[in-house]
Order: sequence, then C-alpha cells, then structure tokens
Amino acid sequence: MVEVIIPFILSGCGMVMISSLSLRNSMGGGDPYAAPLKQFQSIGIGITIMIMCLLCSTSWIKKNSGKIFAGSLLLLILATIPGIGIKVGGARRWLAIPGFRFQPLEVVLFSLPIFMAKRLNEKDVMYNRGEFHSFLSPTLSTIILLVIPLMLQPNLGGAILVTGICFVMHIERRGWKYPLWGIFIGAIAVVILILVAPYRMRRFYAFWDPWSDPMNAGFQIIQGLIAFANGSLTGVGIGKGLQDKRYLPEAQTDYIFPTIGEEFGLAGTMFLLLLYAVWTWRVYYIYKNARDSFSKSLALGLTASVIFPMFVNVAGVTKLMPLTGIPLPFISYGGSSMIFMWAKIGLLMNIKIESQENNPSLATAPAVSRVKNTKTRK
Repeated sequence: MVEVIIPFILSGCGMVMISSLSLRNSMGGGDPYAAPLKQFQSIGIGITIMIMCLLCSTSWIKKNSGKIFAGSLLLLILATIPGIGIKVGGARRWLAIPGFRFQPLEVVLFSLPIFMAKRLNEKDVMYNRGEFHSFLSPTLSTIILLVIPLMLQPNLGGAILVTGICFVMHIERRGWKYPLWGIFIGAIAVVILILVAPYRMRRFYAFWDPWSDPMNAGFQIIQGLIAFANGSLTGVGIGKGLQDKRYLPEAQTDYIFPTIGEEFGLAGTMFLLLLYAVWTWRVYYIYKNARDSFSKSLALGLTASVIFPMFVNVAGVTKLMPLTGIPLPFISYGGSSMIFMWAKIGLLMNIKIESQENNPSLATAPAVSRVKNTKTRK
C-alpha cells in the first residue's frame, strides 16, 4: 500500500502549502478557503476515479485502449481551435465543461501509456523488432499525432513529455537503436523552435541569464531562487515566507516547490524528493512482477507519466532547464492534474492486484526474496 500512501502524503503536503498561500494572499481581498476547498474536491474526485480504475480489468482497458486514446487526442485538437479552446497566458491549452476547466494534456498523459502498451505488444508489429518499421509504428507515428496539436497550442513542455514517455516505453520493448536517432533529431528540432520563435528566445535568455532582465523576463526565476535561499536548511516556518506576499508568480501551481523550499527549507524539499524516490522504487516491483508484457509496459508508461513531470518541474524551478509550465505531481494546485494522477495510481494498483492473483506468493513474499527465487528457478 506504499504506492497509495505516498501520493496521499504528497497531496497532504500540497494542501498545506495551498492553504498557507491562500490565507496570506487573502489579506489583499478574496476568499481564503476557495483554493484549498477546490483542491480538496479535486483530490476526492481523483480518489473516486482511482477506485473505478482499480475495479476495471486490465483486459477491458487493453481492449478499449484505442478508443480511450482517440478521445484524448480529439480533446487535444479541440483545445487548439479558437472559440473552443481557452487561451491562458498566451497559450490555448484548456477546455471547459459546465463547472470545470481542464487541460487535455493530462488526459493524454493518462491514455498514452495504455495505447502504447497495447500497440507495442501486438503480434503484427512484434516481428519487426529492431527494424525501422517497428519504430515508425506505433512510436514515431504516435509522437507526430500528439506533437502537432501540442505545438499549435503551443506547449513545448507537453511535447517533450509525450515524446519521452513514448521513447522509454519503446526502448523497454524494442531497444535503443532508433530512439537514439529520434533523441538527436528531436534535440535539433527543439533548438530550431527556440530560434524561430521570439517568445521562446526570450524564455531561453531568461533561463540563461535572468539577472539581465530582473524585473520582467527573469523575475520569476530570480524570485524562485530567492525563495530557496531564504529557506536555508530548515525554512522560515509555515506561513512566514516572503514569497507568499505575491512576490512569486504562480506560487500555487508551477512554483510551489520553491515556496515549500522557503517555508520548510532544504529538509522539506529533500523529504518530498525522497517520497518520489521511494514511490518509484515500490512501483518498480509492480513493473517487475506484472503478469504479462502488456501490464509491464503499462506500469512503466504510467510511472514515467508521473516521474517525468516531477523532474521537468523541479529542474525548471531550480534553473537546471528552461521553464515549461508543468505542475508538480500530487502537490501543485490544479484539478485536471490531480484527478488523472490518482487515476494512474488506480491502474498501477490494478496491475499489482492482478499479478498477485496470478501468483499468490507475491502477496506475502518479500520483494528481495521473490527476485532471488526467480533467479533460482532459472
């Protein structure tokens, strides 16, 4: 149950920070309980969907993988259409239904591992293992289908995420041969996209030297670094951070990690990273003990769709890479991200339970012993 307990702890940490930020910001007007209540509601919906995913059989999920992916792709395309997609901060990445606004990218990050796991393990493409056709279908074709609408939004961070998930799932099933070329060509494409788009160049310059424009392009990066510096080892204390006073834009969403660093210090941020590391380690055993190749690929893809956004967010706010606007999983304020993160936990637990039913010894034997016993049988 560690795989579920850790997301609960992470969500609780996020609730604490969102509540702290809301109470401080409400001094200038506004409802101090609106954001925490909305986040709590999103967690509740997410846990409900997690239970639904837990009750579905992996065979049903596999059978309907194409429909699930097609639906998410349609939503992604709709978000790019003026009058349907909602434009926020210069990018058209949102859709709205009565009472709820969501990012189609989060739906894609949920459906993509399911679709790729099904396609990578189909017999009609397995015989081409090692040939270019095995990389073209489904990996490269899926990447192209997703990257085009993502770049029309535009959403370079989302394009990098879906490419990374497809590559890691392909490598696990088919090997490194063509993904290495894909990574090289993709890196060149990213450089070209930065060079031809003025706003991306400004973002790159802000990443490279934020102090050259400290009150405009580099403001957010500098304030994030100041937050980490203020926190030192143990932090200034909850509700006492200077960045709470709206010095740090997007403190509840993209930049919640520096806010935690200020109020809880290096100890608080390392605690969160340790939780992600332990969760990844535990999910590794779900992947290792999965009952079939589809479940293995699905477990890997779902794990990547949680851990990759974490790395991208943390690297962005610590100035290890340019900012991409990707939220911190289970912690950042945002309904669509929270709901689909919990849905992924439901699928992972589904794989774990089915593997234990297929091999009852997995439910009781320690993980290390199971590995040794497997080697002995071989």
